[in-house]
Amino acid sequence: MEIGITGLWLAILLSALIVWVASALVWMVLPHHKKDFKRLPDEAAAIDALRPQNLAPGQYNIPHCQSWDEAKKPEMMEKFNKGPVGYLRILPNGMPNMGKNMALAFVHYLVVGVVLAYILSRTLPPGAEYLTVFRLAGLVTWVAYGMGSVNSAIWFGLPRSSAIKQQVDSLL
Repeated sequence: MEIGITGLWLAILLSALIVWVASALVWMVLPHHKKDFKRLPDEAAAIDALRPQNLAPGQYNIPHCQSWDEAKKPEMMEKFNKGPVGYLRILPNGMPNMGKNMALAFVHYLVVGVVLAYILSRTLPPGAEYLTVFRLAGLVTWVAYGMGSVNSAIWFGLPRSSAIKQQVDSLL
């Protein structure tokens, strides 16, 4: 007899709730993420320089070039060499909506739970040994929650220390 995803709805819901609480505790209580973000040396000047650009929420990079051909031009290479080189994420003005973000995080954890339930229900037989289920579930959720930080460290400047901390957090 095969167990479908609908038969695992309670486990999916409970796992999302547990991950949601653990994530909140990691970010709000534990001290290891307190230094992940740094203050700019002259924050006011940086804000004053960005404000007139009226940036829409989104991702930006500096210097920005449209193609590899443009990146090879001497003036663009000069911009990269002179610096700064970086990525900038702009959020909507105002305080971040924590309620909305926490709800979206919970939905994300539900989706991970549904995907996990699908993988487990298709790869393990009914009545599989607990340790086998636990190992596969742990591996899949660790990959789902943590591996994005590795890509961000490789390509987008996420500090390695932050990526490593996110990997450790994902093991929870």
